[in-house]
Amino acid sequence: MRIVKAAVLIAALAIVPAAAQAQAKHAAPAAKKSSVASHTTAGTVKSSSDSSLVITKGGKDQTFALNGSTEKTGAIENGAHVTVHYTMDGKSMVATAVTVQPEKPKTPKGKK
Repeated sequence: MRIVKAAVLIAALAIVPAAAQAQAKHAAPAAKKSSVASHTTAGTVKSSSDSSLVITKGGKDQTFALNGSTEKTGAIENGAHVTVHYTMDGKSMVATAVTVQPEKPKTPKGKK
């Protein structure tokens, strides 16, 4: 009788971790589906307002919608080089963060 109880106990202990692992596998894909795809690009500011930002990258313009939750780092001015993190809302690109890249210091030619 002791052998049977021990075998049942061992079998029960083996099943619990397997069930927990199976449940974790089923929960993970649901979390991925709810996340929104995020994209990043960089370019030169062509124009900006409180509600939109237009940058030029490779000779093409890209327009982003700005809103109250858009994080802005630095002064967004025409000609500034910026990095834009954005999400897609239908066909619109909605900026989640805009970071102005600092200008590289100019070094005189011939000096290193």
